[in-house]
Amino acid sequence: MKQKGTLTFVCGKMGAGKSTISKVLAAEKNAVLLSEDEWLRMLYPEQIQSFDDYIKYSKIIKPLVKSHVQNILLTGSNEVLDFPANTKKQRSWFKQLSDEVGCGHVLVYLNLSDEQCLVRIAKRRTEQPERAHFDTKTVFHHVSAYFEALSLDEDLNIVDAAEMRI
Repeated sequence: MKQKGTLTFVCGKMGAGKSTISKVLAAEKNAVLLSEDEWLRMLYPEQIQSFDDYIKYSKIIKPLVKSHVQNILLTGSNEVLDFPANTKKQRSWFKQLSDEVGCGHVLVYLNLSDEQCLVRIAKRRTEQPERAHFDTKTVFHHVSAYFEALSLDEDLNIVDAAEMRI
């Protein structure tokens, strides 16, 4: 029987470094990296102008992402999803992706303070001016209101990013 891949996904507030650590983990694990921001930017250029737009289009791509991710995992390839795992519902969806095909999963937790995230967001606005309209303190607080703390009843394989050697 062919070995299946492992699905890695990341939990952390806006600006915590989910995309950065996803890239590092994908390189380190020789894994396929899928970025929600990249897919949305390519599939819906100009259509995502607000957080509500993001939610709308993110939901639209979920069935395609699910099928694609599961097919990759079944080949035995590891996969890192640069998609937020910041609510119980999102984390449950990721766990379902791996459970349905019988592969393992790892949730990497980036536990940064609001202040640390806001500093990173300000830096990102400077480095990526095209994101300036979305990377604001107001949007951070709006998005963070949806963040749900991890709980043991979610039955996830959690690794604290602070404990990783990357």
